[in-house]
Amino acid sequence: MKQLLIASLLICSFTLTGQHFTRQDSLRGSITPEREWWDLLNYHLSVEVLPNEKRIKGSNVIKYKVLESHDVMQIDLQTPLKITKVTQGKKQLKFTSEGNAHFIKLQSKQTKGDVNEVTVFYEGQPKEAVRAPWDGGFSWKKDSKGTDFIATSCQGLGASVWWPCKDHMYDEVEGMQISVEVPEHLVDVSNGRLLSVDHNKKKKTKTYHWAITNPINNYGVNLNIGDYTSWKEVYKGEKGDLDITYWALKVDEERAKKQYVEVPRMLKAFEHWFGPYPFYEDGYQLVQAPYLGMEHQSSVTYGNDFQNGYLGRDLSSTGWGNKFDFIIVHESGHEWFANNITHKDMADMWIHESFTNYSESIFLDYHFGKEAGQEYVRGTRTNIGNDKPMIGPYGVNYDGYPIDVYYKGGNMLNTLRTIVNDDEKWRGLLRSVNKEFYHKTVTSKDFEAHMASYLGLDLKAFFNQYLRDPRVPALEYYFKDGSLFYRWINTIASFNMPVDISINGSQMRLTPTSRWKDMKVNGTTLTVDPNYYISVMKSR
Repeated sequence: MKQLLIASLLICSFTLTGQHFTRQDSLRGSITPEREWWDLLNYHLSVEVLPNEKRIKGSNVIKYKVLESHDVMQIDLQTPLKITKVTQGKKQLKFTSEGNAHFIKLQSKQTKGDVNEVTVFYEGQPKEAVRAPWDGGFSWKKDSKGTDFIATSCQGLGASVWWPCKDHMYDEVEGMQISVEVPEHLVDVSNGRLLSVDHNKKKKTKTYHWAITNPINNYGVNLNIGDYTSWKEVYKGEKGDLDITYWALKVDEERAKKQYVEVPRMLKAFEHWFGPYPFYEDGYQLVQAPYLGMEHQSSVTYGNDFQNGYLGRDLSSTGWGNKFDFIIVHESGHEWFANNITHKDMADMWIHESFTNYSESIFLDYHFGKEAGQEYVRGTRTNIGNDKPMIGPYGVNYDGYPIDVYYKGGNMLNTLRTIVNDDEKWRGLLRSVNKEFYHKTVTSKDFEAHMASYLGLDLKAFFNQYLRDPRVPALEYYFKDGSLFYRWINTIASFNMPVDISINGSQMRLTPTSRWKDMKVNGTTLTVDPNYYISVMKSR
């Protein structure tokens, strides 16, 4: 049984940290009474995609275990899609709707411990993505030959933008089947393994049946539809043979085959640092998409135009960012941080994005050396805003996390690695979190506690500063009468992070606090290890 994270249902609109939230945000973002009484076990999502109409219709069979007796179930589906019918057994059930939340009245008794099913039928024209993947929904595109090229993306916006589900991160489905019907000249690529393809000659369609055996978060589920070709490879990994399937549009096959060789290099680096790929049972797929890319579980989507960097650009301005394909490396890094380890609440997005941003550095470290990786992550500091905390408000549909969860988060982790000053211990930590939280949903406090325990460090003030305060710690110092005086400013009161410095070439570690400290030194030139994400201020 998954651990429940209980949050209160907020009844009225309110403002928190400068953002306005509504009851709809609370219904989406909190664990309501209509959600907490049942544990999600399995979905069988069936969808017919009608490209000419930009329309879909289908059903979702939802299997669940009863945790406590209750007679109302919340299912989420966003407008303009509509639920047309809900059944349990042979009975049609009544439901009421409040915006995007739908409350199903169950007729049969829900007894604790029972395993039951409901089937939700739906249809309509789903929200069209304006700027995928940042603005999610359906992307109805065409390839260079004018053939339909269609995909879904829904991080933040929520999976309920295109299919009915329990749309909250705390309860991952334990297994799933996906059946997608498309025009016969097209191919659907979804998550997991392809079981079979049905040919529907009368309708001139094909139905692709996919199975996912591992737990999966809602936004990790996807459809990719186009004139695809595919080829396979077996990667000899830590857990044995890993099946890899590559998908590209037929018109782009030659370019894709040259660029997709990045995948084994990525796996080699990440299995070294993070541990085994988390989804050997479902395999790994890299799928060309009509947008930049997204971390869909075991079905990573790719649209980086078959070039290194981020659409050819080095995000670090160091030169190292053009040594790898950003989308293949970054989005695949999410297989460990987002898909294997998934936050329970959107407020803790740093768990997904900070570690995955840092995975870019770790990739370079493995293939080009430690200094290459650290120079890269330091180079991304120009992208940091420091305008609000990385952790946002809990229990609401909060999609306003700052860009700092990427670049500041990566630099925070590089700072912590520098404090630890033991690369094997650091590698052990990265592998340990993937083992401890394997296929689990977590809170930031769970994660922080495990990291502190593994490293044997008190990290409470460290995380409170970097995650919950937007300010950059500043080391203030001055020299007087042969002594160095130093302290932390621009920090929370309890901040006491150690920092490595050198004075006229003599290296030492200081442990400043908010109060002035002093020590006798030989020299008046102070430099700080650049891998600490701090500012330095000489006073007097």
